[in-house]
Amino acid sequence: MTNIKEVARQAGVSASTVSRVLNAKGYVNEATRQKVLQAVQQTGYRPNVLAKSLKSGRSNTICLMVPSMQNPIFPEMARGVEDVARRSGFTVVLCNTNEDDTVEKAYIDKMKTQWIDGFVVCSSMGRADHIRALRGEGFPLVLVNRFEERDVNRLDIVAVDNFKAAYDAVQYLIGAGHRRIALASGREELYFYRERFRGYCRALEDAGIPLDDALVLRETSGVESFDRLTREVMALPDPPTAVFAASDPKAFVVMHALHDMGLRIPADVSVLGFDNVSLSSMVEPPLSTVAQPLYEMGAVATKNLIHQIRYKEQNGQLPPPVHSVLGVDLIVRRSTR
Repeated sequence: MTNIKEVARQAGVSASTVSRVLNAKGYVNEATRQKVLQAVQQTGYRPNVLAKSLKSGRSNTICLMVPSMQNPIFPEMARGVEDVARRSGFTVVLCNTNEDDTVEKAYIDKMKTQWIDGFVVCSSMGRADHIRALRGEGFPLVLVNRFEERDVNRLDIVAVDNFKAAYDAVQYLIGAGHRRIALASGREELYFYRERFRGYCRALEDAGIPLDDALVLRETSGVESFDRLTREVMALPDPPTAVFAASDPKAFVVMHALHDMGLRIPADVSVLGFDNVSLSSMVEPPLSTVAQPLYEMGAVATKNLIHQIRYKEQNGQLPPPVHSVLGVDLIVRRSTR
């Protein structure tokens, strides 16, 4: 295999000059740089990535862990992660856990032995102490969207204010004249869904509307359970005039059930989602929704992770944790009145 000394001989320069050109470190005049690049092309030289990793203690590779790529919020987050990583000279390894703790733990164990520089984790469940342990072991770590209240000021987090976002969404529906507002709620073991439920409850309370548990649709067997739950709630003697769904996929199932029942959206029932995934503007009618900055969440998480990696390299320890709270927008389309 061609080595750096052969490239140097071909270019008529020293091996250290070749190294400076390839690593973009130190000054090399343009004519010399072009000679080196031409010699690299002529010799077919490829740097030994493993040797560089062993020398620097870094592989310039990060792990992105998601619970399911079938969930439409994660492709956009992943794009934000990959764009920032690529611009910073990092490669991303994607691990899809399928919401399985065993798979998640196996991935983590494998990644820790593969010269991974850090983890962006979107798959964390409340009990996932194996993820929290990564920071204690010295691994740069950022949690995105999924975290627990106890993680604040202990781990790096990128998320939105789910309580306020849900509160404002329900306030919008109340302001539009709705008093019977159902909630298509999420899994209670996830903190962000608990916060969205809390925001829903507080908005009703502040408007003097009693909480009616019959209007809280609780997921039982995946998102498809909201088809049955929607039919049941609309069969009540006093059915809701609006449904606030804690995620866009839940809203899509609710809308499908309403269509099947012959109910008009929004003339009979308004539907409001949460996420603003790409499909939300394409359904009929287009879905009003709380827009999370999904791409930006991935991008900020990766910037924060790379900062941790470089800080640790310079200082021998991780920097203090950062909690990045990003803003949301309420996008009003034709599914609400």
